[in-house]
Amino acid sequence: MDLAEIWRVMRRRWYVLLPGLLITAALTTGVYLLVPVEYRSQSTVTLLNSRKATVAFDGNPFLSTQASLTGMADGLARNLNSDDSKADLKAQGLTGEYEAKIADNAQGPFMWLIVTGTDPGAVLKSDQVLTAYAEKRLQEFQAQQQVTPDAMIRMATIVPPQKPEAQTKTRLQYLVMAGALGFVLSLVATFFVEARRRAPAKPGRHRPGASEAGAEPGPGPEAGAEPGAEAVPGARSEAVPGARSEAAARAGAPEAAAGSAGPS
Repeated sequence: MDLAEIWRVMRRRWYVLLPGLLITAALTTGVYLLVPVEYRSQSTVTLLNSRKATVAFDGNPFLSTQASLTGMADGLARNLNSDDSKADLKAQGLTGEYEAKIADNAQGPFMWLIVTGTDPGAVLKSDQVLTAYAEKRLQEFQAQQQVTPDAMIRMATIVPPQKPEAQTKTRLQYLVMAGALGFVLSLVATFFVEARRRAPAKPGRHRPGASEAGAEPGPGPEAGAEPGAEAVPGARSEAVPGARSEAAARAGAPEAAAGSAGPS
């Protein structure tokens, strides 16, 4: 089936295709209205060596880095994602969903603090709450181990919570899925109706021209003859016209011979 045939079927069965397209449009509009736009805010923080550990570097923490800081950053991220931290953050006013993780392709103890939600103002405020809570939890960890203040690992904010940006990818995916599904179902219904209308007659039902398409009937008694009646010699034959003309030619051959043998 080529494109021209598909177009002809769509035109013939427009009364099936049109309602399907209208339902698809309504479905897509519903998805557009029901699926809200999500906003995302992100901050980047890093862990720094203690003041005591940076004495040899004139107090510059960026010149003193250790592998243990990356391990501490991973442990802090896991704690921030725990159920206890979620309950604390919710009590402090954080709304929406958040995530704390090691920054992608990080070359040091860098962490991303990400908050998503449907209200841009609430998302920005929640990211600020999460950033402050992360520094507080870092200090609590070390205080529980009775680490002196001069030996405590510190946290610095590299990128503060950013202005929330709309995340339209998920919403667009839902819109495309709804539109594609509705259009495909409309086409399926259209061609289903077309196939039903083109379906052949059921077996056993009389179809015109069936006798011509079949084999010729064999010799038998003529219509109207009584059962058991024998065929009468000289009865009308049902042979084809070519056979009758050949029989007439043979019958006329003796007469022609007798005429030629007479007196001249």
